[in-house]
Amino acid sequence: MIPAFVGIPKHTFRMNRIHQKLQSDKKLFSIYFTAGYPNLNDTVKIIQALESNGVDMIEIGLPFSDPLADGPTIQASSTQALKNGMTTAILFEQLKDIRSSVSIPLVIMGYFNPILQYGVEAFCKKCEEVGIDGLILPDLPLDVYQERYEAIFKKYGLINIFLITPQTSDDRIAQIDAASEGFIYMVSSASVTGSSDGFGTVQESYFQRIEKMGLKSLQIIGFGISNSETFQQATKWAKGAIIGSAFIKYITKNGTDTIGDFVKQIIKS
Repeated sequence: MIPAFVGIPKHTFRMNRIHQKLQSDKKLFSIYFTAGYPNLNDTVKIIQALESNGVDMIEIGLPFSDPLADGPTIQASSTQALKNGMTTAILFEQLKDIRSSVSIPLVIMGYFNPILQYGVEAFCKKCEEVGIDGLILPDLPLDVYQERYEAIFKKYGLINIFLITPQTSDDRIAQIDAASEGFIYMVSSASVTGSSDGFGTVQESYFQRIEKMGLKSLQIIGFGISNSETFQQATKWAKGAIIGSAFIKYITKNGTDTIGDFVKQIIKS
């Protein structure tokens, strides 16, 4: 039983789901999938299967009609999820009891437009209610977040996770590091998701550059990770790695009943 510490906000323990994972000794394995894909009501089943098979953190993709940073695989899954009827309201309804069966960190990743349409404070409030730990919003600039939305995110105990790329300047990375309360999402290349197989000398140089900066925030690498080999390559330089397109390809081909087989292929010893 969690002790009832007097005077500590209720979301303090919830936020520790991300912080505790970052403090663990192991390299973290995160999976991205699109909510409402392959079928509208697969969302909770996928989350439960990923946790039960050893995934450390999950990014729940909020589908959007114009996903500029996503490659064809995630774009197609987003399009199909919208056709299936997925909406922000339906996602929250699906997740309303998720914390009765799932304990790992859950992060919503998406674009800012649907959140604006829903209402930023209403969205953040619902995130707190269902047990979301953080948000990844690639098209929400750091300065806009700090000026307009940071207080709202913090009110509802949400960690905003920022992205950096090989093109991000050292000054900007330092600003992002200072503003980060969780981890930094380290995009491995300037390409869209799902467009790379493995890491070459350009990525290795980028990883070395970030390592030498000595950032206070741990990094988790995304983009270009699709198998055990690339997972091991990425986690040599970072706290963890994220797989998205390869997982979506897997469930497109195989359905959701053998998710454990995919996870075991990645984290095999």
